[in-house]
Amino acid sequence: MAEEDLSEDEMRGLELVRQSGGIHQSDFWKEMDVDSRKGSRIIESLAEKGYVSREETVYNGHNTYYIEAEVKAEELDFSLLMAGDMLSPFIGDEEVDPNSDKFSQWVMNLAYQR
Repeated sequence: MAEEDLSEDEMRGLELVRQSGGIHQSDFWKEMDVDSRKGSRIIESLAEKGYVSREETVYNGHNTYYIEAEVKAEELDFSLLMAGDMLSPFIGDEEVDPNSDKFSQWVMNLAYQR
């Protein structure tokens, strides 16, 4: 389902979750200025459609959910990790030596991309 097909409340809710970087469900419905029942329905609908994820948590002594926006694979821009045809040396488990040839070559490729 495309975002254009979301209801007005779902679009507002998704935007709130994205802008906040994540929000507790109890704060979500307050920010949306809807009752908890309607807020829960909006979140449930967005979760079913794959736009947000919910994780059970305790917040201010109450059981609630923490809501985060899902990032779709097609929204990711991996070109930011590339310098020419070289992948950033910062990707991986090893520590990168800023004085290494590998890092210097990657930085030089960044300069040639301009």
